[in-house]
Amino acid sequence: MAPRIAASADVAPSATIGDGTLVWHLAQVREDAVLGEHCIIGRGAYVGPGVRVGDNCKLQNYALVYEPAVLEDGVFVGPEVVFTNDYFPRAVRPDGTLKTGDDWRAVGVACRTGASIGARSVCVAPVTIGRWAMVAAGSVVTKDVPDFALVAGVPARRIRWVGKAGIPLQQDATGTWVCPQTGDRFTEREGILTELTEAAPGDDSTKMRTNDWATGGTRS
Repeated sequence: MAPRIAASADVAPSATIGDGTLVWHLAQVREDAVLGEHCIIGRGAYVGPGVRVGDNCKLQNYALVYEPAVLEDGVFVGPEVVFTNDYFPRAVRPDGTLKTGDDWRAVGVACRTGASIGARSVCVAPVTIGRWAMVAAGSVVTKDVPDFALVAGVPARRIRWVGKAGIPLQQDATGTWVCPQTGDRFTEREGILTELTEAAPGDDSTKMRTNDWATGGTRS
């Protein structure tokens, strides 16, 4: 299915829009940006030059995703979320003359698979939001967020663990974290949550799959 782009949207000719993606009214997709398949870009959203967005992502109304942000598959960006890209923002140089693009080094926000960023949150680059992590509405993220972490506040801090369904995990009598909806199980060690997988037939040991998440900003 071909992408659908509203007549009032501003999409650069060099941008790549995946099949089935919807770009709604007044959205802007800048030069060389790449949007994957079956994404939704809400009204008034902004996608900066060279930004990379995976498949099945949602950018809600007026979300501002500045370059060089990278969003992996299945990322949710709520209304009026801001991803910054300038660690030391100034409009002018020390001599008072207007700065240009050559006067600063862009730093980006990276969102790993399945991450969700709540409405009106601000992610201060460089920062990485881990796999299936969730940022509560109105938070200010200044540090990397681990996989499956629910963070909230200013600055954002981890308050719970969440599963892939977005529901807070519950700890059983053995200390294992369990998703009440999917039954997925996790173990926590030194602030890192690790998914537990079922043992193979004939193997009475529990296999573990450790989350591998990058840190720091990402340039596209």
